[in-house]
Amino acid sequence: MFIASSTFTIANDMAPEVREAFINRPHLVDSAPGFIKMNVMVPQDNPNEIWLLTYWDDEESYKVWYKNHMKESHAGIPKGLQLVPGKTKVRFFELVGE
Repeated sequence: MFIASSTFTIANDMAPEVREAFINRPHLVDSAPGFIKMNVMVPQDNPNEIWLLTYWDDEESYKVWYKNHMKESHAGIPKGLQLVPGKTKVRFFELVGE
């Protein structure tokens, strides 16, 4: 299993709008070949930080989706959202055990 992790920190008090956008997301990725699930998490000690984990059968499935659909998947981002510079991070993982 391949996992893509994105973290970012909201700079301008729009955390409620971002949470709502994730709750009401259009689920475009859900039907992508190789997609397993998505988790969106907010640390209790920092409500302006968002952690997004997507789980895939393999890295190639993620790459195909990213190349072809990333722009449309971000269409629901609230207008005016600002992120803390330097706090956005994307990392990739291989699940080795549960």
